Amino acid sequence: MKRRAQQGMALLTAMLTVTLVATFASAALWQQWRSVEIEAAERSRIQMQWILNGTLDWARLILQEDAHDGQVDHLSEPWALPLQEARLSSFLALDKNNTDDAMEAFLSGQMSDQQALLNVRNLVQGGKPSPAATQAFGRLFNMLNLPKTQLQLLVDGLIATDAIPVSGKPDAQADKAATTLLKPYRMEQLVWLGLPATTVQALRPYATLLPSPTTLNMNTASAEVLHVALPDFDMARARQLVATRATAHFRSVADAFKTAGLREGVLGQADSKDFSVGTRYFAVRGRLRLGDNSVQEVSLVERDNTLVKVIWRQRETLTGALTASLQ
Repeated sequence: MKRRAQQGMALLTAMLTVTLVATFASAALWQQWRSVEIEAAERSRIQMQWILNGTLDWARLILQEDAHDGQVDHLSEPWALPLQEARLSSFLALDKNNTDDAMEAFLSGQMSDQQALLNVRNLVQGGKPSPAATQAFGRLFNMLNLPKTQLQLLVDGLIATDAIPVSGKPDAQADKAATTLLKPYRMEQLVWLGLPATTVQALRPYATLLPSPTTLNMNTASAEVLHVALPDFDMARARQLVATRATAHFRSVADAFKTAGLREGVLGQADSKDFSVGTRYFAVRGRLRLGDNSVQEVSLVERDNTLVKVIWRQRETLTGALTASLQ
């Protein structure tokens, strides 16, 4: 009986030992698998970052070369042509001896003129509402069937946040509302001023938020934007102007006004100085597909002669999560 008990104890000990060894082995295997997955994800992230940096460098080069050709920007220039999705797998730092596991990488990109849109920053200049910009945005709100009260809310919010210096602290004479508002830098951040997200989404095809007041480029603005930017300029005339512009771009604002049948003095609060045929601000959009991952990055760049600097970069993944950094 005692011998059987000893045999049972030995068998139980052996089973416990095997179970313990299997547990440790499974834990070690899981840790190794986790380390491999983390390393692979980090390598993919770094590769994506470098390739998207390359997209930004491509945009800078094109804009610098374009600056040598003069101060007129129009939709027939190289910067306006999209970069169609191209396969870049052969350029990635992958193991040449393991081509079976090589990931597919596809890159596409596009630049757009941000001065082809109404600039929200024009609404307030010198701490006061701009009559010309307010009228233009009023016509835009009417076109989109948006409440005028929201436009006033936007103007009031911009006036309050303009009182906030770079440090983020309002000065002693600033309105108290400035202490409760954050200064927006991008269109989606206008919700900080109390504007509904649906209104911001409706404005996006026709408006932008740039770091400083800008002119409207008549060579690149859409018919809808021209319709609301020019007083008493109906949609039919705006579309005709865009069609005429497609055959020969405008070389000056005077040329554009002449083609549109406009003259100084009939623009109401607007002025020819509110328009231009050149652009300083461009949006650069790059999209990368690498294996099962896909990421898109949008950058705002400012061109000053041949100097092109990045204002901000915003990254968006398939899940829609956004990470941005102001530079």
